Amino acid sequence: MVTVPVPGLVADGLAVRFGDTPAVAGVSLAVAPGEVVALVGPSGCGKSTLLRVLAGLELPDAGTVAWDGVDLTRSRPHERGFGLMFQDHALFPHRTVGENVAFGPRMRGAAVAARRARVAEVLELVGLSGFEDRSVDTLSGGEAQRVALARSLAPAPRLLMLDEPLGSLDRTLRDRLAGDLRRVLGALGIAAIHVTHDQEEAYAVADRLVVMRAGRVERDGPAAEVWRDPRTEFVARFLGHDDVLDAATARALGLGDGTGPVVVREAAIGLLAVDRAADPDAAPGPVLHGTVAAVRFRGATSAVALELLGPAGEPVGLTVHAADPPPVGARVRVRLDPHHVSPLDG
Repeated sequence: MVTVPVPGLVADGLAVRFGDTPAVAGVSLAVAPGEVVALVGPSGCGKSTLLRVLAGLELPDAGTVAWDGVDLTRSRPHERGFGLMFQDHALFPHRTVGENVAFGPRMRGAAVAARRARVAEVLELVGLSGFEDRSVDTLSGGEAQRVALARSLAPAPRLLMLDEPLGSLDRTLRDRLAGDLRRVLGALGIAAIHVTHDQEEAYAVADRLVVMRAGRVERDGPAAEVWRDPRTEFVARFLGHDDVLDAATARALGLGDGTGPVVVREAAIGLLAVDRAADPDAAPGPVLHGTVAAVRFRGATSAVALELLGPAGEPVGLTVHAADPPPVGARVRVRLDPHHVSPLDG
């Protein structure tokens, strides 16, 4: 029987311990050529350690790393054909932008003309055409991040790994560069692993989410699927779901079978004023009565905390977002659509 190597990156059973503390505990991960994966999770969950193992900067205590079926576990970083970009971008301060970007091709022995052409190509790709002769100490934060990205791309890595590359930037700039990063990676067709603790950044850059917790992979799948079906309470809350109901409450509301908790996605919650006529075409599901407990302004919408009563008078707290929220103390009715509720592991 002939075994066909799996194309792209395959990490199998990786484990790293620092003393008695497991930093990475039996992680397996595959990234296909051209695929962009966001590796997310809270601080200290093992994201950066895993990235260092994949890059060859840290040797695992167990497990293997391979590309196209070739074992790279003991290979040195420069032998792997991978690129790595850090949050602090680590540009060479004594070199120009062009010299920074040309560093990788120069170390690989590219001729001067080829290096110049490659520098111009990747600087244009990141929106910095004509910056070759600029000193790095004249760059803004966003420009420095783009130069760091260009330097990572210049050697044409088969896998690009980005460790919190936008973490030091303000929200507006981070959002803009996240969109640019997705465009650049898509244009080049490079496989990438993007490490971040910011869910919105992960959605903007990648189509697939790998959620880590305490050194292990808790959830892995397409971003939209992981959002709709987080499977565990930890993943649901980490991704920003406000409404997780325990098993008994969910069953009382007709939203579960009582075997475990559920996550109520916002699409399930229809907020109605008490004096509004019932909608005969409304989605099926229980209707709860209650009041608005708090309203928190969030810009385009406000988070509205609701205190509701279940069928047997049990208290139920839910949160919705509204562009024109009702005032605190307002009486409301809420219709729950069970089609937008997902069960979680108990």
